[in-house]
Amino acid sequence: MRIPLLLAGLLSLSGFITAVAQETPNVLSPQEKQEGWRLLWDGQTTKGWRSARSADFPIGGWHIKDGVLTVEETGGKESAAGGDIITTENFSNFDLKVDFKITPGANSGIKIFVDPNLNKGSGSAIGLEYQILDDVRHPDAKLGRDGDRTMSSLYDLIPAASTKHPNPIGEWNHAEIISRGNHVEHWLNGQKVLEYERGSPEFRKLVAISKYNKWPHFGELPEGPILLQDHGNEVSFQNIKIKVLPAH
Repeated sequence: MRIPLLLAGLLSLSGFITAVAQETPNVLSPQEKQEGWRLLWDGQTTKGWRSARSADFPIGGWHIKDGVLTVEETGGKESAAGGDIITTENFSNFDLKVDFKITPGANSGIKIFVDPNLNKGSGSAIGLEYQILDDVRHPDAKLGRDGDRTMSSLYDLIPAASTKHPNPIGEWNHAEIISRGNHVEHWLNGQKVLEYERGSPEFRKLVAISKYNKWPHFGELPEGPILLQDHGNEVSFQNIKIKVLPAH
């Protein structure tokens, strides 16, 4: 009986370790490691990230505490303090997961296929944006077309499904962005809320009537860094992880 009991104990311990890894911020479970996931932020340092405007991480405007990366409140001014931060690596085909928590009235975003060479003046760097927003309190929720500036929408282009379920202010939400080839999906708290094809006729028509129409071939880069936005409101991030996907 000792061997079965020992095996049962080992299995129980393995399950416990996996559960702890899943509950502990910025730690990959054994299963995630086996599946090819890796942390895009280590939970402690600025390694792998830099300012969208320079080669260094911003001196101020962002802080790290207790495994949480937070952009600080500066009155809602876009990129007026620390500014956006981007990964030092470029990505093309990937599954990206980010936990985020907003404060009342907050605005931020996660951008992909960012081109840091565009819009070098004031404001945010240019890329395809997964909108992070307090839909109830922030005025952006009522701007744009059909709600395309609300939580988890493709900002200024495609609204998220009306059936989305964001968690209450002050609680963690789970964003997921899947990019394979030109196909992109937005997920919020385990629910797919929109999908689109970069460079398709439908996509280009939407770009043509958006704020992005001044940039030729917007959103069609073959690869680019991932960005966390400084829109002047306090928003926190953790569990930033990525899995590189095959092209097809």
